[in-house]
Amino acid sequence: MIILAALLLVLPVSAKPKKEMALQLYSIREVIGSPENYAKNHVEVFKKLHDWGYTAVEAASYDQGRGTFYGVSPQQFRADCEAAGLECLSSHTTRGLDENELKNHDFTEALKWWDKAIADHKAAGMSYIVTPGWGVPKTLVEAQTMCDYQNAIGRKCAAAGLKYGYHTHSHEYQKVEGVRWIDFMMEHTDANVFFWQMDTYWCVMGQQSPVQFFKKYPGRFRMLHIKDLYELGASGMLGFEAIFNAADTAGLEYYVVEMEGTDGTIDIMEGVRRCAEYLSKSKFVRKSYRK
Repeated sequence: MIILAALLLVLPVSAKPKKEMALQLYSIREVIGSPENYAKNHVEVFKKLHDWGYTAVEAASYDQGRGTFYGVSPQQFRADCEAAGLECLSSHTTRGLDENELKNHDFTEALKWWDKAIADHKAAGMSYIVTPGWGVPKTLVEAQTMCDYQNAIGRKCAAAGLKYGYHTHSHEYQKVEGVRWIDFMMEHTDANVFFWQMDTYWCVMGQQSPVQFFKKYPGRFRMLHIKDLYELGASGMLGFEAIFNAADTAGLEYYVVEMEGTDGTIDIMEGVRRCAEYLSKSKFVRKSYRK
């Protein structure tokens, strides 16, 4: 018994399991957004993210022409993340349609672009690709073309073992020929190959209720961007407890913290730290939402 007690004293105590929590790296674009800043700062920054409780990252710097993330190869970006104990979870990237492609309902060249993009995201070890947003179509004919294109991208991603989605802002709540654009998209995209990454802040700024959308379109929101005016919980504008309590209705698999900036009294890294602290301490946030 004495020997066992002595061993227990010297063995390391396991840390409490972290909540699965990703950060959209666009939040800290001033720190690592360029290849030069990434090379100089990513080791220290990724270590801090891990130490603060983040378990994954969402990229926002894919360069399809060079096949890089933040100036490094997909394999190197994955290795950089994993060296810090972070999962390379997802990425914001897209290839839009020009006027002729929209007019002619022609995705031929656009889908070729996606072949390489999908391969690079697979090489980076990612599970999700998210279009960061499109403009509002001028007509419902254009709207249908955009939906058909997104379904085609989704099928390509699904064939490669990736999930494809769309990140909302507030402009998707505008109407096109009397029909709300987001409702049209919901009704004309294939839930089997296309999901929604609702930005909770922009939903509220669009005078909408995230929870009501979850109820109207259950199971469609595999990812969420958890965002506030500045750091999470500070403004009192977002009902995060209600949002997280409706996670099963939403179909949530993973949430991503994003900050647009701070109020100027703190730097962005301190803001990102406070967001992690807020979620880590919130009893209404589960350790994991993956099925």
